[in-house]
Order: sequence, then C-alpha cells, then structure tokens
Amino acid sequence: MLDLELLRSFVSVVEAGGFTRAGERVHRTQSTVSQQIKRLEDDIGQVLLHRDGKNVRPTEAGERLLSYARRLLSLAEEARDVLRQPDGEGAIRLGIPEDFAAYRLTKLLGAFSRSHPGLRLDVRADQSKHLARDLERGELDLALFKRAAGEKGAIAVWPERVHWVTSKSHPVDVHAASVPLIGFPAGCLYRAGAIHALESVGRAWHMAYSSSSLSGIQAAVAAGMGLSILSEMSIQSDHRVLTAKDGFAPINKTEVALMASPDASPATLRLADRLAEFCDAVQAKAA
Repeated sequence: MLDLELLRSFVSVVEAGGFTRAGERVHRTQSTVSQQIKRLEDDIGQVLLHRDGKNVRPTEAGERLLSYARRLLSLAEEARDVLRQPDGEGAIRLGIPEDFAAYRLTKLLGAFSRSHPGLRLDVRADQSKHLARDLERGELDLALFKRAAGEKGAIAVWPERVHWVTSKSHPVDVHAASVPLIGFPAGCLYRAGAIHALESVGRAWHMAYSSSSLSGIQAAVAAGMGLSILSEMSIQSDHRVLTAKDGFAPINKTEVALMASPDASPATLRLADRLAEFCDAVQAKAA
C-alpha cells in the first residue's frame, strides 16, 4: 500500500522543484519532507529524485510514479469530500488581482469548479491592498495579491517582474519636464512605486490617466497618453518596455503572495495548491 502522505510530499517536491518550498505547501519542515521521500523510495525500492544542490528533478522512476500519485491523491480527496459533505462542499471566497483575472486564471478556476460541482466559488478581482485587507477581516477565504518583497506570512510567494511601459506607436517624450503617469487609483503598489522612482531622481510628474480597470490602463498606454508600470503578464504587443537607457530605473521589488484564512477548509487548501502550481508554471516559463 502506498502512503498518501508520502505521495503528497513527493508530488509537492516535484512541482515546487525543491524541499523547502514543498515543505511550505504541505506544512512540514524541509527535513521532514526529505525523510518522507526517503521512506517512499525505500518502500518502492527505487530512487525517485535526482538531487543536485537546491535543484530537484524526478528520475525516470519518479516520472512514472508522478502521474499515478496525482491520480491517487485526487481520488482520495474526492472520496473524502463526498463522505464529509454529501449535500455540498460549501463556498470559497477568492480574491485575485485583475491582471491574473484577465490572464489564464479563469481557465484554472473553471476547471476547478467543474471538478467540484457541489462547491460555490465566489471570485473577486480587485486591487491588492483591498484583497489583503479583506482577507485579514475574514471576508475572503483565500487571496492572491501583490505586495512589497520580503514581507512575512504566506503559503507561497513569487518574485514579480514589473516594467515601465509606453506606447509602441505613439511613445511619450521621456524627457518631458513633467512625466505623464497612467495608473490605478491612490494606494496601488505600482502607482506608489512609480511616484517614488521619479521623485527619488528629482523628476516632476502628474497623473494623466487614472482607472480602476486594467484594460483601461493598457488602452491608455497604447494610445500614448502617458507612461505606466505593468506586470510582465499585462504588457501587450502595442506597448514598449522602457529601460535604464531611457532614463527609467527599475522599480522597487514586488512579489505575488498566496495566503489563506487560518480556518481554511480542505477545499480552499486544494484550490490554493492549484493556484500555487499555476504561479510556479508562470514563474518557470518567464525564467
């Protein structure tokens, strides 16, 4: 018999690419996860992982086990949920940034909903400061939001790539006496970062366009109304990235954090796992 807890740790190590991040996902220490993988390898009689410093990847035997492990874990979760909540799984209140909502996350959430027909998923796309506040107030069960790099407390975090952008067809004069800015309303992490970056080098600025809609900001940049700061996934083909050569230094580091409420349900934590897998994949693709 294969131990499901050992399989869960194995899948987490493969998906996270290391023992430390896997431990964060399964709420175990790095050494505990390492011991669990050793037990699984002893039970099966095969080496499952290549260990190269901090980098971990599955062996041929590990790759064969991986698909079975995922199916076994999924089936076990489904059986447990059906028995625990035969009349429905309740609801999950999820908060996500708008650029993630406009990206591929809708496909992930749709697939999750279809695999949990008894679950109601309430999703809200909003500014990160509002999502973090509402999670703390208990008004959200799970939230994916942006914050300054290095803050404490999260299921997982990912460094974020953000860039200054202008219009490709109608570029703004980067040497203008006052830099026209495009951004979200006051309180936005990007807006604050843009203002700080300009003021730290003595550049004058003014808000040329403010919107709570990401699509509105993207369109205003493309039309040449001003400069903005956008995450890498929000930059469009009609935008041009500005660099230090254009006189625009990199912005203060930001990160994407995934956090759940202290009393998160098993279904909420499963959704958190799916979101973590998505963000890992986006990070790996951008690397």
